[in-house]
Amino acid sequence: MEITLEDLGYNDQLEQYRIEHKLDNFEIGRVAAQHKDHYTVKTAKGDFDAEITGNLRYSAQSREDLPAVGDWVALTIYDNDFATIYKILPRFSTLNRHMPGRTSEIQIIAANIDFGLIVQSADRDFNINRLQRYLTICHSSHIRPIIILTKTDLTTEERVTELTESIMHRINDTPVMAISNVTKKGYGALEKILDHGKTYCMLGSSGVGKSTLLNNLAGKSVMQTEAISQSSNRGKHITSHRELVALENGGILIDNPGMREIGITDDEGGFEITFDQILSLAQHCKFNDCTHTCEVECAVLEALENGELDQETYNNYLKLEQEKTRLETSAAERRKKEKKFGKRLKNYKKNKYKNR
Repeated sequence: MEITLEDLGYNDQLEQYRIEHKLDNFEIGRVAAQHKDHYTVKTAKGDFDAEITGNLRYSAQSREDLPAVGDWVALTIYDNDFATIYKILPRFSTLNRHMPGRTSEIQIIAANIDFGLIVQSADRDFNINRLQRYLTICHSSHIRPIIILTKTDLTTEERVTELTESIMHRINDTPVMAISNVTKKGYGALEKILDHGKTYCMLGSSGVGKSTLLNNLAGKSVMQTEAISQSSNRGKHITSHRELVALENGGILIDNPGMREIGITDDEGGFEITFDQILSLAQHCKFNDCTHTCEVECAVLEALENGELDQETYNNYLKLEQEKTRLETSAAERRKKEKKFGKRLKNYKKNKYKNR
């Protein structure tokens, strides 16, 4: 099908930026996939294999300064279906996580996302603690989360109802949808929320049906799929890269490799939104620096004791709070080291020129 920039989510704000920064001589496109050091970019003229300019590469201070799936870019297109990315247009949102094993490094999962589709299977992958972790990532990125339970054909309706109610008991103000990739039950309601020009990024572990969901919604085989391993009862990493797909009935969908390890990053208050009940209770604690673990007259512990606060939610709060604190400490240490190194480098250059 022919595709326009508006089909990919292009809007008046991006057009205004293009005009103000005199990018008239460049094509505008959206990064659909990343393959190590080159990219697939969708434009109104078709898809192009692209690389970034040397200046863009060498001026990048971190991974965040390089193109990510979902980015809008200004590029030059050549006759051989090849293109060069000149500039990344401003992002209105980034879906981030801390790199596994590297607590100080942030990875952009995708850029310019409107909704996060948090996918879990109803038969074996279900874990509310993991849902709350994904919710924190979405809230930190100012992305609206939607929870999708897949593989409902592998369990009973009573079990699906039970899981849905358990989610709503611990998580407020987040839509929950139950679907089957086999029977297509629930697809009608899901397709109704996929608005034209809006971008949806799927989040979830391997084997929960994200790629099959994408293929079904696209009406064609976009991503390779494979059955769950019967020996380990775990999904395999079939999707090896993120890919942006424009759906014929509206909406832009980004598949995402399954992530077993999801390091949270919380610079924008997403943690407080996910655990708003606990943070609201904390305002009534006797001590301002209450850790909600052993203090007297702790409103959180009192709510836990009288059943007002769910025990699992409390346990998960403490776990993620410890992780957030550790990551913030690591980031502060990294900034301190960078500042110290920068000062040494500045003094070195100063002395070098002085001694000439």
